[in-house]
Amino acid sequence: MNLKQRILQRLGALMLASILCLNLNAQHAAVKTNLLYDATLTPNLGVELGLGRKSTMQVLYGLNLWKHPLNNDKMWKHWQLLGEYRWWPCSKFNGHFIGVHAMGGEFDMQKVRFKLPFYDWPSDLRDKRYEGWNAGGGFTYGYQWILGRHWNLEASLGVGYQYISYKRYPCAECGTTEESGHKHYFGPDKLALSLMYVF
Repeated sequence: MNLKQRILQRLGALMLASILCLNLNAQHAAVKTNLLYDATLTPNLGVELGLGRKSTMQVLYGLNLWKHPLNNDKMWKHWQLLGEYRWWPCSKFNGHFIGVHAMGGEFDMQKVRFKLPFYDWPSDLRDKRYEGWNAGGGFTYGYQWILGRHWNLEASLGVGYQYISYKRYPCAECGTTEESGHKHYFGPDKLALSLMYVF
């Protein structure tokens, strides 16, 4: 088993164990979608469950398997799985929260412009294809507004570390690996504006 499989397996096992340890008698649960992630044409679905009066746990999954609708040469195929524990100073699903998160996934991208603060993506991403995987974690701050009896709006920002392993290819259909390597990223790694339905 290679490093990628071991890291993703442990990340998945940690998230599964966290969900199985949840108090199923919790007062609240919510389903959500990150509207910013949706704007990248990446369908995503999250579940957040109450652990106690001031704590929750969420799991979010996003999957994009399509090429750009207007340009078949451009693609940002990927999947991401994120798990997060949250602590609320007042009460869950209302107001400020802080959390710790872990995430991992895989990507296959070409001919896209990708800019993040504190990270310089390869300048040849517009001409080459990159595929690989990532895993990491960090800390989150966020706020939830109650919109109605069952609806909430959430904004959150995460900062942390990501290990990124990649292979570079000359084009989408070419199978010869030009380069393989890894990167270490520190900085913002999670941004969400989520619409939630609270049960």
